[in-house]
Amino acid sequence: MKLLTNKLVTLLPLVTLVMLLIDFYLIFIVAPEEAAQGLVQKIFYFHVSSAFAMYVCFLLAGLGAASYLWKKSIFFNALSHAGTSVGLVFCAMVLTSGPIWARPIWGAWWTWDPRLTTTLILFLAFFATLMLRHFYGTDPRGRTYAAVMTLFGVLDIPLIIFAVKLWRGIHPSVLGKENNMPLDMKQTLIFTILTVFSLMSSLLWLKTRQLIVQNKLDELSANANERE
Repeated sequence: MKLLTNKLVTLLPLVTLVMLLIDFYLIFIVAPEEAAQGLVQKIFYFHVSSAFAMYVCFLLAGLGAASYLWKKSIFFNALSHAGTSVGLVFCAMVLTSGPIWARPIWGAWWTWDPRLTTTLILFLAFFATLMLRHFYGTDPRGRTYAAVMTLFGVLDIPLIIFAVKLWRGIHPSVLGKENNMPLDMKQTLIFTILTVFSLMSSLLWLKTRQLIVQNKLDELSANANERE
């Protein structure tokens, strides 16, 4: 089992790297430029895929948080912590790629559109859970407080998804419509989503393992200090 785990840890990042190289080729060579937006539209592939990965990570963080509050398991705490850390990376990608795409299209780097605002709130909520963990260190109360804060953060996800319909913002709801996106664009988007999910899985796997090992080291250190 340990040998299989080590192989997966080595193989998955390599597979992700190959997929990334293929994905860049599909985005910048194969997929056509959008007629109205031009080259900047290609940010769409990374922006949408990162948003999906962000949702998955934060939902896993919420699942881990709820399970930790119930079971007090180190694994579930590590899963929640890892989901938050990796989710924040993809959330930052969403909040960064969005303004870069919006500037030439909307004429502004940022507008307080409902979807943009709720996404920023999501980032701040989950960032706060990391601050709680850092503040409390190895104190179990930090894990509990972070788990509760994580569950509050998860409640913001439905607001982001339905923000366009609830408040009629200017952010497009592209994937919710029957549109005439060319086949090359659709295939590229699907492959980009798979690639980003592969990257997400690699980061989640490695971060969860690192946190579990770190927890064991902290326990050994605490036990050693007690014996002294």
